Amino acid sequence: MRKNVTLRDVAKEANVSISTVSQFMNGRFTYMGEETKGRIEQAIAQLNYRPNAIARGLKQQKTTTIGVIIANVVHRFSTLVVRAIEDMCIKYNYHVIICNADDDETKEKQYIDMLMAKQIDGMIIIPSSQDRKNYEDILSYQIPLVFLDRTVEQSEAPSVVVNNYKASYEAVRHLIDRGYRNIGFIGPELKMNTRKERFRGFEEALRTAGIAENEKLMYHGEVNGAQKALSAMLSRQQKPDALFISNDRMLVEALTFAKTYALNIPEDLALVTFDEVEYASFFSPSLTTIEQPAYQMGEEAAELLLKQVNDGVPAEELSREYVHRTTFHVRDSTEIKA
Repeated sequence: MRKNVTLRDVAKEANVSISTVSQFMNGRFTYMGEETKGRIEQAIAQLNYRPNAIARGLKQQKTTTIGVIIANVVHRFSTLVVRAIEDMCIKYNYHVIICNADDDETKEKQYIDMLMAKQIDGMIIIPSSQDRKNYEDILSYQIPLVFLDRTVEQSEAPSVVVNNYKASYEAVRHLIDRGYRNIGFIGPELKMNTRKERFRGFEEALRTAGIAENEKLMYHGEVNGAQKALSAMLSRQQKPDALFISNDRMLVEALTFAKTYALNIPEDLALVTFDEVEYASFFSPSLTTIEQPAYQMGEEAAELLLKQVNDGVPAEELSREYVHRTTFHVRDSTEIKA
């Protein structure tokens, strides 16, 4: 049976004290000479030493692991924030467990219970619910928590978000300023505050321009129902001349529909979508999009969590919301009418 190599074995091989090896393993090199570090590195490689993470966690009362629960991993936004969180955590020698909740509160709760059972040091969650009670266990056990992209009502945990209302309002005003008046909307059900704010921005832009809302040109529902809804909209006598799309998954449905029915964009139907998509500038026509700074948001979420975990900063000393700016990319899909 292979003998487990210990810190004592490494110290003996490198001819240093156990405490010196421990300092090396924890990245404390301030008063350690290069020659000493070299001997320890050589001893670790020669003995094939692997630190016991469980034992270290028990001693430090940390697991150096955080949990990340994503509402739906299929979004490009989710991919970028996860990459940013992981990049940030690697810098601080933290491991990341990533869970996909599929916008399902029950599945999300199962992941929360699993992560708590693993005694992770903190969580970053893109929540599938706005109800504080869904996160009561995390908060009551004082596990560091950061919400991302969406807020949770009456929660003391910080949230990293964008101003969805303002971004949507400005995008719809852009359409109106270019002469579009029958502007349709497609998006998922208005369950989360993010979705509600995007729709509120859409409504307010129409209202301030004196354009009456037309419920027949609006769809809030499942992704797989979007094309049927678009077909109904475009078969009406007063059909939409432009479309505001609430997220990137709905954009795929709109583009598929346009290709199927040979619609010319923007001549037949102008498009603007919330969320930047890959190759948006290379599509023909190129796509007008609202870009969220997803990577920067993921970085800040990780920084806020690690402040709580490593520095002991209590949640109540942090701001409730950290609001990032979006970028509006004007491209050919909203070209001015001739």
